Amino acid sequence: MELVKQLQGDLQERKEIWWEWHKENPLIWSKFEEYTLEAIATGREHYSHWAIINRIRWHSEIETNGGEFKISNDYIGFYARLFHARHPEHKDFFRLKQLKEEKLIDELKTALE
Repeated sequence: MELVKQLQGDLQERKEIWWEWHKENPLIWSKFEEYTLEAIATGREHYSHWAIINRIRWHSEIETNGGEFKISNDYIGFYARLFHARHPEHKDFFRLKQLKEEKLIDELKTALE
């Protein structure tokens, strides 16, 4: 169970690091929300949160000549989860996998039963 606590702590730390980055980069959320709502407006029931982030990358680097744009792939799932939390009517729009720590915690708990 000590490993489970460590994994829970690691996950919490990762969430907190993302949240700080998120607060420092509000345009990312604004574009993520905008592009996701555009995808929904086309009648799609599901879409890729990775594609949304890559559209933001494209927009930032190519269309605006904004230079290299960095967003950790580790943050993409957090944006999808935030979208689901803020737009519960679209809670299944992104098909999400468990975060790596969540998956390991579940596996450990199952093994210990």
